[in-house]
Amino acid sequence: MIKKTVANVKQALHGVQDGMTFMLGGFGLCGIPENAIAELVRLGVKDITCISNNAGVDDFGLGLLLQNHQIKKMISSYVGENDEFERQMLSGELEVELTPQGTLAEKCRAAQAGFPAFYTPAGYGTEVAEGKETREFDGKMYVLEPAFKADFSFVKAWKGDEAGNLIFKGTARNFNPCMCGAATITVAEVEELLPAGSLAPNEIHIPGIFVQRIFQGEQYEKRIEQRTVRPIK
Repeated sequence: MIKKTVANVKQALHGVQDGMTFMLGGFGLCGIPENAIAELVRLGVKDITCISNNAGVDDFGLGLLLQNHQIKKMISSYVGENDEFERQMLSGELEVELTPQGTLAEKCRAAQAGFPAFYTPAGYGTEVAEGKETREFDGKMYVLEPAFKADFSFVKAWKGDEAGNLIFKGTARNFNPCMCGAATITVAEVEELLPAGSLAPNEIHIPGIFVQRIFQGEQYEKRIEQRTVRPIK
């Protein structure tokens, strides 16, 4: 049995350098790789490109990297909860590539499956399609979208084993599975790290073949981006 465990987040991020491209799982603040992000902040890597559905909030998630001006380019779908992101984008400090949410997910899945590109109708006739190849299929126009290319993929799972098999919990599943195996190195942080063979095969969402490094995460805050409750009557 091949063990893919590393002792801690420092070992998990070995090889991270300035100018690299990173995928980061999560949706809003749900299922984000908190430990990996904190380590990226500590390492102080700069001029990085981040592929993520969103950019966190001002004081949490990818917002921490934005505060330190570590991110050169964001490739995202939704970025409406981060004032610092808005400021940097409008001032020209941050390069931003807005991508339709489904297209972003499929560009991850294409990279995971080894496909160089795919056709999608999303974005045809808009700025999204500018400079890209288009083609008609059965009377409908499609845009050719290239798969993502990333150096590291950082994902967060609920449970994992020493062989890298992963189980995600609830909505934290989001973008994490399709980012596994979609980069040169996939790093998974988990809440529970178990011996190989502990997970029921039919419950595994991502097999270990898609993961190169796995470690036990610590001190998850699991913040809620926007909490909405009914008033007490």
